[in-house]
Amino acid sequence: MGTLTALLNLSQSALQASQAAIEITANNVANSNTPGYTNQMAIWRANDTVSLSGAVTTGEGPSVTALSQRDPVLNHRVQQQAQLESSSSAESVALQDLQSIFGITSTSTSAVSTTIGTDINSFFNSLSALEASPSSSSVRRGILNAATALASDFNGTSAQIAQQTSSLNQQVSANVTQINALTSSIAALNVQIQSASPNSDAGTLEDRRQQDLTQLSKLIGFDQTKTENNGLTLSTANGALLVSEGKSFALGTSAVNGNANVVSAAGQDLTSSLTGGALGGLIVARDHDLPQVSSALDSLAYAIGTAVNTQNQVGLDANGNPGGKVFNLPASLAGASSTISIATLDPNALAAAAVGEGSSGSTNATALNNLTNVPLVNNQSASEFYASFLTQLGSTVSRVADQNTTQRASLTQLTTYQSSQSSVSLNDEAANLTRYERSFDAAAKIFAIVDQLMASALNLGQQTNVT
Repeated sequence: MGTLTALLNLSQSALQASQAAIEITANNVANSNTPGYTNQMAIWRANDTVSLSGAVTTGEGPSVTALSQRDPVLNHRVQQQAQLESSSSAESVALQDLQSIFGITSTSTSAVSTTIGTDINSFFNSLSALEASPSSSSVRRGILNAATALASDFNGTSAQIAQQTSSLNQQVSANVTQINALTSSIAALNVQIQSASPNSDAGTLEDRRQQDLTQLSKLIGFDQTKTENNGLTLSTANGALLVSEGKSFALGTSAVNGNANVVSAAGQDLTSSLTGGALGGLIVARDHDLPQVSSALDSLAYAIGTAVNTQNQVGLDANGNPGGKVFNLPASLAGASSTISIATLDPNALAAAAVGEGSSGSTNATALNNLTNVPLVNNQSASEFYASFLTQLGSTVSRVADQNTTQRASLTQLTTYQSSQSSVSLNDEAANLTRYERSFDAAAKIFAIVDQLMASALNLGQQTNVT
């Protein structure tokens, strides 16, 4: 009886294991289209053997557990690559928007084709006309019109850069809100995972946490550490905590010089140390790329305005008086492009003559015209500096776009490999289902035979129908 009982237990164990394997397979098939679901494998293990009386050793059959086919190292690599790709993508989009402000396109890349480039040339061409006709009131009005147009375009371009900065600030704040929602969710999932499965795979709970980590990687760069009981600790590059097992630490924003800076839960300003994710890319664009462009634009506006004012004040106007300012400028070049404006609407205020000449002289007009080719900024003329500036901007846009293309290709390669390892293969599951069904049928036959034998034994060998 002991041997028959052992056989009965063995067949029962085989039936239960086969049924569990079939259920795991069925669950995989049911979730084959579920985003973030990780394929589970039926892991078969032989139960411990037992020794019966008479030194007979017998097995106790198999047991089956489900194990998700996730690779923590590969998942970590995907998250790191996603952080890099999202950062360069956000910066690339911002740079392309910035480039469009200047009218640079893939088919039109020259400085003279842009509004400011055209206005610089028009203004200096108008000064050339003054040299030829210093007494012409129409020529003088043309110079003031050209100067007004140039100042207005400096103002407009500066205003558009300021609007883009404001838009980036809004995106930074929105990203912080999304980051806080994800870190809160990850902390809550840590608690559930530590409670449900502290020492082994937690199945769909870990799938959900991995999905949150993937989304978080697209928003911010972070370091990840696995803790006891299957928990996670997340922190920024400089060590500010985002998640510590079951607790999340919300980021915030603080207005600094008109920008939305990112602060930790402890109030530490993290802005300069944040890298990776869309947030890192937005901050690089807002705090590095846009200020560089604004500074170059300020330098150009200030240099043109200062040079023209200085030269005009050397000569005599149409009334024989010392020339005055043509442009209103700030005390320093900071903010010059946003504040430059025309200082006079009187055509006679333009000083074409030099001191000692009559009011119809043109010596100072020649000097004003010569400003066209005089090095005004970084040992370059105004037109040369503007062309060089646009070339540099275009190079930066191209560099970041190329970087993003390379990083996106690497991310695609990694995610494809990740998918091949962890996604459900319906062909494989069909094969598994057939194998487990046969195993179940075989175990059922053993169970039926043992059941019949036990019934015969209980009835002392008499033929008995077992139901």
